[in-house]
Amino acid sequence: MSVTRRSLLAAGGIAFTGALGALFAGGAGAAPATGRGYGPLLPDPRGLLDLPAGFSYRVLSRAGDPLRSGEGPVPGNCDGMAAFSAGAGGGVGSTAGGNRVRLVRNHENRTTAALRVPAVAGLTYDPQALGGCTVLELDGAGRVVGERVALAGTAVNCAGGRTPWNTWLSCEETEDRAGTSGYTLDHGYVFEVDPAHPHRSGAVPLTALGRFAHEAVAVDQYSGIVYETEDAFVEPFGLFYRFLPERPLGGPGSLRAGGALEALRVPGLADLSVVDRPGAEFPARWVPVPDPGATTTPIRLQDFGPGGITHAQKLEGCYWGGGGVHFVSSYARSREGSAADHHGQVWFYDPRRGRLRLDVLFGPASDTTLPGDSPDNICLAPDGGLMVCEDGGGAQYVFGVTVGGEVYPVARNAQDVGRPGAPEWGEFAGVTFSPDGRTMYVNAYAPGTTFAVTGPWH
Repeated sequence: MSVTRRSLLAAGGIAFTGALGALFAGGAGAAPATGRGYGPLLPDPRGLLDLPAGFSYRVLSRAGDPLRSGEGPVPGNCDGMAAFSAGAGGGVGSTAGGNRVRLVRNHENRTTAALRVPAVAGLTYDPQALGGCTVLELDGAGRVVGERVALAGTAVNCAGGRTPWNTWLSCEETEDRAGTSGYTLDHGYVFEVDPAHPHRSGAVPLTALGRFAHEAVAVDQYSGIVYETEDAFVEPFGLFYRFLPERPLGGPGSLRAGGALEALRVPGLADLSVVDRPGAEFPARWVPVPDPGATTTPIRLQDFGPGGITHAQKLEGCYWGGGGVHFVSSYARSREGSAADHHGQVWFYDPRRGRLRLDVLFGPASDTTLPGDSPDNICLAPDGGLMVCEDGGGAQYVFGVTVGGEVYPVARNAQDVGRPGAPEWGEFAGVTFSPDGRTMYVNAYAPGTTFAVTGPWH
């Protein structure tokens, strides 16, 4: 079943098609919630971020401004992000009390990036690559008291995911080899970043997790299994992976010990895009990846034996919650080779039952100025619902989804980066909440801006 976003827009919110109660902590039997949004978005006089009444924002960082470490300018293309507790007390140079926060932030820099992640000794993988991560340290009052490079010399650092031991896994969304685009080393890896002590993690590729166009990861907090999405733009499309570590839940650096990489096979289902009934479940099988390093052939093109493997276009956001892993297919387009069309799916894999379920199906885009298509980065909200960063056409939103299935706008990027007469707004990315749930952090990809949003969160 599919519905248009325009037909569902009402009272400041829209509704998804799907059994959303199964997606969140409320469980499958949760009663529908109504009126859980925050009202209409109000134009920002500063022209940066439109928010509901009662909410406010603080600009934490902007591309081109000096890094507080003195290492160079703040890089652009701000993407995936996570917030970590930095302990009690004020930050460096601060007299404020309360809990400090460290924000680790990806920079999805390609070879043409105007503002690279500065190369820092001990933190740089390939000096010719322009991406990486930076870390912002906030004091108890939410003020930035530190900002520095945590990983450099990597490429197209898109999303990633946090570990149960409070490090960040940064993902390279590329398959470029040494000698391509001027690179001196192969790319397409995951790198571990310790926000508190970046030099401890260094710039070491976790090669056993595979070499492919990584998007995001989620770690099973009970078993230590790492789930990974592959954002492939051309046929054959990406795969959904799991990595079985030799040292599960072993703490910082443990993933360097290696493990086994497997890919998802749903018997009889070659392309996830054909599923259009939320609640539909399928048995999941896991097939060993023949060559995780993709030494001669990209993984998605390798021979997985009888039964093949299951593909999906634009596999992006991925997170752990509710005893399983949720992952997003941002869209599928038959004109680009997908078996069917959709404007976003959210899937749930239950490792205990070995079952895959479609939880959310986004309707076709009838008006790209309204929220509700091409979901990308996602996270759980303090109320048990979902926050989604939109990466589609037209206006760009962060919007929430309640346990009962109501969708409501939370923020809109007001920064016009288009040409005169042809407005354009950059996508949102990296939505995450402070450990106490009182502040939402989010990036405007372009122009690169990191916001802290406070207000009467449910």
